Amino acid sequence: MNGIDLRGMGVALITPFKTDESVDLETLSKVVEFQVQNGVDYIVVLGTTAETSTLTEGEKSAITKTVVAQVRGRLPIVLGVSNNCTRALVKQLKDGEYQGIDVIMSVVPYYNKPTQEGLYQHFKAVAEASPLPVLMYNVPSRTGVNMTAQTTLRIAREFEQVIAIKEASGIFAQVDEIVKNKPDHFKVISGDDAITLPLIALGASGVISVIGNALPDQFSRMVHLALNSDYENARIIHAGLLELFELLFVDGSPAGIKSMLNIMGLIENIVRLPLVPARTATYERIREILKPD
Repeated sequence: MNGIDLRGMGVALITPFKTDESVDLETLSKVVEFQVQNGVDYIVVLGTTAETSTLTEGEKSAITKTVVAQVRGRLPIVLGVSNNCTRALVKQLKDGEYQGIDVIMSVVPYYNKPTQEGLYQHFKAVAEASPLPVLMYNVPSRTGVNMTAQTTLRIAREFEQVIAIKEASGIFAQVDEIVKNKPDHFKVISGDDAITLPLIALGASGVISVIGNALPDQFSRMVHLALNSDYENARIIHAGLLELFELLFVDGSPAGIKSMLNIMGLIENIVRLPLVPARTATYERIREILKPD
């Protein structure tokens, strides 16, 4: 319906900060260009990895405009627009300006712990209000509630505006049920780097990645090998990244990926409270893996 194909590797973009914790838009542009030049299929702005919950509305607007200006239409852009108040989210979707944005990503309402009927009614309102195609995001470890396969499929079948789900439940049977029973227009996207390979084997269309911020070429190659059913070579890359997958989350995200990008010389190693930087031991182990010599 919309010509946007969320297949392959999207990157959940980080927000670089200066040492005074202000947003570093110049470095953000450089990070975006690094993605564009190294095999990323699309970019996700203002997701969890962006520390969006710690950003002001002015900062969110500046970040979005900076990414759109840097991408210059070369890749699709997905913008995170979420709220645990459905009325506020509907107003935001109706009133917002989305020039240069291709898809809206909206997370399962957090903290409220709605029922499955509540989740259905929430995304019904989102689908009806959004000026752009909608990508749902199910991440129960953060929101406090899991959207079941039945609810996901109900929404996907009833609202063509909803084109995909980023599944980070870690429940393989749930993903399998969605893949087997979804309508043709609807895609299932991995929300967890470490299990992307098996989810693609089940029928997922790719991943929205954290590690892709630092290793876009390598992880994108793994994703596309798997999508082309070359699981033998995809497994080689997957196995080589397993420890990094763990290290990126052991001290919270995006503390791990920011350590990695700092080691690579791309950003300052700054996160905003209540997050804190990764522990020294984690940082040094990431350094050892990246620079084994």
